[in-house]
Amino acid sequence: MALSVLGFEQASSWGWADVKTWGCIIGGLVILVGFVLFELRIPVPLIKVRIFKDRAFFIDNAVLFLSMVAFVPVFFFASVYSQVSLGYDANNAGLYLLVFFAGFAPAAQVGGRILDKSGAKPAIVAGSALAAVGFGLWAWKLTDLSLGSQWWAIVLSGAGIGLLLGPASTDATNRSINASYGEVTGITQTVRNYGSALGLAVLGTVLSNVFANRLTDSFAGFGIPAEQASALASAAASGSGGTSEGSSQLSTLPAQLQEQVGAAVANDFAVATQAVLIGMAIALAVSLVVSLLHPGGRVTEEKVEVDGATAPPPAPDPTAPTAAEK
Repeated sequence: MALSVLGFEQASSWGWADVKTWGCIIGGLVILVGFVLFELRIPVPLIKVRIFKDRAFFIDNAVLFLSMVAFVPVFFFASVYSQVSLGYDANNAGLYLLVFFAGFAPAAQVGGRILDKSGAKPAIVAGSALAAVGFGLWAWKLTDLSLGSQWWAIVLSGAGIGLLLGPASTDATNRSINASYGEVTGITQTVRNYGSALGLAVLGTVLSNVFANRLTDSFAGFGIPAEQASALASAAASGSGGTSEGSSQLSTLPAQLQEQVGAAVANDFAVATQAVLIGMAIALAVSLVVSLLHPGGRVTEEKVEVDGATAPPPAPDPTAPTAAEK
């Protein structure tokens, strides 16, 4: 997992044509597949991968993976966007992120009630749909460079994630076959971490590439020579437009261009972040399609192992003495 994430994360630096990029991505996935095949063959596996045969468990984990592509990375990208494009300081960037939880917190309560009443499927289907629409609308309003025009879309995005996250996690735990609670939570947490790591790596590469390309065009439009424009854009993109390296490179420009450059950086970074949020919306749209395959239903009976399989607990013996009689 780490090797495949490294390949995606370094793609913006190494380049997609570099053998190291694809060596890490393909090598990591091959090792992961080899690990699964090995675990299927040994009598006492580290991870009982056969629990993925349960369709509900598999769908729950797929939804968790896809939703984590958006849920964790969005805090990094939104925080940097609020500072680079909106001009917020670090404290106000935190308040910008807080808007997300205005939708997340109440929706998480609703998702829990839906799970108890109707099972996980209604919650994860509705949550995936709402989150996909929310992130899409958020991306649409991002270039307005105003929180006032975005806050409702941010709330919708948070509500969608809040609606699906708890039910998917809880249902996965309840549906697992022939595995302990510790094994199941370890698997679901690993799936979530892998999704968020891949999301941050892949979308970070998208952000850097789109930002650099947009800045190169903007700088060229200001009359800066193409080679210098590309170098300045790369320096700014590598530091997200806000680090000392990017700032020092941009400070070498003529004074009369500084104001135009600042506006270009803010707008172009917003466009790059827009591409990132569109990617998140696509991941959540895929999550919606996957969630429709969930078998549905509620898990109400405690599962116990009987000869390596799962079954409801045996009915109590009416002739056995009660605890008080004992």
